[in-house]
Amino acid sequence: MSTTSLESRAVEWGRRLAAIVLAWLLFETLTGLAIWLLPFSVPNQWMVVAHTGLGLLFLPAVLYEQVRHLRVYWSRPLAAVKVMGYLGATATLAAIVTGLVLTVQAVLGRRIDYGWDMAHIVATCALAAFVLPHVGLILVRDRTLASAAGAAEAALRRAQGGAMAWTGIGLAAGLAVIGVLWAAWPGERLVDRFPDDYARPYGENRPFAPSLAKTTTGGAYDARSLAGSESCGSSGCHEEIAAEWRVSAHRWAAMDPGFQRIQEEMAKQNGAESTRYCGGCHDPISLFSGTKNIFTEKLTGLAGYNEGVSCLACHSVRKTDLEGNANYTVGRPQRYLFEMRDGGAARTVRNFLIRAYPRQHVADLSKRVFKTPEYCAACHKQFIDQEVNNVGWVQLQNQYDNWRKSRWNHPGDPRRTIECRECHMPLVVSTDPASGDALDYNRSPGDGRHRSHRFIGANQVMPAMLKIPGHEIQVALTEKWLRGEFEIPEIADKWAHGPAVALEILAPAQVAPGGDIVLKAVVTSNKVGHDFPTGPLDIIQSWVEIVVTDANGVAVYESGTVNERRFIKPGSFMFKAEPVDQYGNLIDRHNLWEMVGVRYRRSLFPGFSDTADYLFRCPGGAGESAQPPRDEKPHTFATPAGMTGRLHVTARLLYRKIDQYLLNFMFGEAAGLTAPITEMARDEAVIEVRPPVRRAALAAPAVLPVPDAAR
Repeated sequence: MSTTSLESRAVEWGRRLAAIVLAWLLFETLTGLAIWLLPFSVPNQWMVVAHTGLGLLFLPAVLYEQVRHLRVYWSRPLAAVKVMGYLGATATLAAIVTGLVLTVQAVLGRRIDYGWDMAHIVATCALAAFVLPHVGLILVRDRTLASAAGAAEAALRRAQGGAMAWTGIGLAAGLAVIGVLWAAWPGERLVDRFPDDYARPYGENRPFAPSLAKTTTGGAYDARSLAGSESCGSSGCHEEIAAEWRVSAHRWAAMDPGFQRIQEEMAKQNGAESTRYCGGCHDPISLFSGTKNIFTEKLTGLAGYNEGVSCLACHSVRKTDLEGNANYTVGRPQRYLFEMRDGGAARTVRNFLIRAYPRQHVADLSKRVFKTPEYCAACHKQFIDQEVNNVGWVQLQNQYDNWRKSRWNHPGDPRRTIECRECHMPLVVSTDPASGDALDYNRSPGDGRHRSHRFIGANQVMPAMLKIPGHEIQVALTEKWLRGEFEIPEIADKWAHGPAVALEILAPAQVAPGGDIVLKAVVTSNKVGHDFPTGPLDIIQSWVEIVVTDANGVAVYESGTVNERRFIKPGSFMFKAEPVDQYGNLIDRHNLWEMVGVRYRRSLFPGFSDTADYLFRCPGGAGESAQPPRDEKPHTFATPAGMTGRLHVTARLLYRKIDQYLLNFMFGEAAGLTAPITEMARDEAVIEVRPPVRRAALAAPAVLPVPDAAR
């Protein structure tokens, strides 16, 4: 090889910018592969930041050097090393383009596209496969060809040595940036321990008892571990889902004034530790952080107190058991850098990392178990045991087994089965990153829908009582749900049309004045996936109201009406339960910790009917009383005997979440609080009032004399 050629090669090797570009390529390749292959960690997250930041910082220099390098060697004879260089340059360009697309998506969008992400990984692997051998082969070849060139060889070796040194320095500097960032912020320091005065009356190895909830570590979690739900919406990612959750019963499960009042009463009677029984479902953040302790004010006093069932509390459940009473295991998700911090810069880094490096976010928070009824069973199945009531085991609400044994469950046949989430988390049109699902039989990854996190059910009290922003919509949707008017297109072909619970009044077409009138109100569960009503039946009320009026609109018979104090007329047909304590006293303050049994229970199993019977006397003439209750002014039915009239019968199925007695007990009658009453179904009938038809008497046959001849 000529001395001139060796000198030109030495010049190329001696270019400082070329060494910097080589260091950049090596740094970006190594960090890119580490991000892909190494487990999620704080260093790896800082690696994402440095990989992106340094990649953008040196990109102009890299592009300039790439173009210059191609122009220098473009006219050289084609050889294997040159072809490898072309392939390496193509891979580098592909990695740059895909990296830029991903960066824009992570900074400005809601999520990265996994197709672009895979293309970036492939381009990085191709870059490593072509560029590194390309440089290594040239390094060895040049040294071999220059082995007998004297001074030129020495200059080339010095240039190559300098290039390798600067490349090493550049790589070390890039890695040092990661080290400095890691040292500056090694991640949030969490305090996972119980308070020093934490009591364990149910056993040292059962810190959360009498709740059956557990953590994967068996110990406490820093309250911040499962808090911070607002960040899910403020990040620009799950804004739609966060907005739905904010007005849901789940979000306010720990802040519901009713829950707070009952919890306070339970703590006074049985000690604050007993309220852990409620915490697994209503207040998991306080439960797992050890704040349901006798020395903690209000039992829910730390961070996350007003989140109730937070996003992370739900999405961190790892497994559930069908026993109920919050028998689930929660594992703390690995949090991203600055995820627990406020401030513009912290939010920017956090949001970028979650979008650019979503692997752990998805692995921690999106699991198949969330899509099963068994997941809901952990909390929507409840019992009292001896350690709570001091007597023994008693079944309480049990939506899961109701559903499991009902006509809505067809194991192995999703096209006939209706699951919890299909009803209570119906699909809504969505641009949320969580939209689409390849695991449902009737969905696809790009269907542009997500499951609503409003969790519409039957609680029309909480949103209005708390005056939650947007509560009007939540209440309106809940009332539509109760009436069966909430449309769910994806299951429309699986269930009945019309009311969720239908009501039909059966009345005689005609009655005589003074005669007995028999009415039947038939209540049928059409769309409800479990017992109706369900939940704590000691406080929920659903009943049939019957009002019979004459032609002037005057009531002649009533049942199920509500008086001015919002109490239901005694003797009304009601769906409810009457639990009792060990002395036979009625449980009427939601003091379930004293419950040992039920003296009365009435509810409807899915698809079944029940009948309310009514018997009263039709007034027989002017001035005759319709026999109203003693505390009401008598009405008269102004249809004189022998004249016609008409009775109008109106039947309504009504529902309210909390009975008036309990509200008065919790907040005092002077507070004026009352639960809204929702009309779920209605039917009407008309009874004609006519006197009985009198038939003319038949004359006795004449006795004719018998002729003598016939004798």
